[in-house]
Amino acid sequence: MARFAPRFEHREIIRSSNWDFHRMASPRRLQIAESANISVVHFKDQKIIDPVAIQELGQELFDLIEKDDRKKIVLNFANVEFLSSAALGKLITFEKKAKRTGAQMILTNISPEIYQVFAITNLDKLFKIKDSEADALAVL
Repeated sequence: MARFAPRFEHREIIRSSNWDFHRMASPRRLQIAESANISVVHFKDQKIIDPVAIQELGQELFDLIEKDDRKKIVLNFANVEFLSSAALGKLITFEKKAKRTGAQMILTNISPEIYQVFAITNLDKLFKIKDSEADALAVL
């Protein structure tokens, strides 16, 4: 039994090391461009359903306000065809963090199918939503 504990700890260290390496080596989930003092965020994934991808996406979004201190953010969903409920939850959490830090956020280019989910769940009342990126930039 004494031999088992060190081997277990060693595996945990290796797992931790592999996870950190995997996390750093993963492709970014977001493409971020700056327009004046506004961060325009495009999602790279068409279907945001994988739990690991959602976690990475969430961290990249949170970093915008926590590390980069961005105050005006446009989330452009033009490339997104599907969002899981977990992804919606991550967006809600991001909205709350943005409000706490005084950041403004607008969602744009949401497909009719995804917008319908926002409307049914009343998320269209929580989020500011504009039809196009140009419309969003005009109000920020």
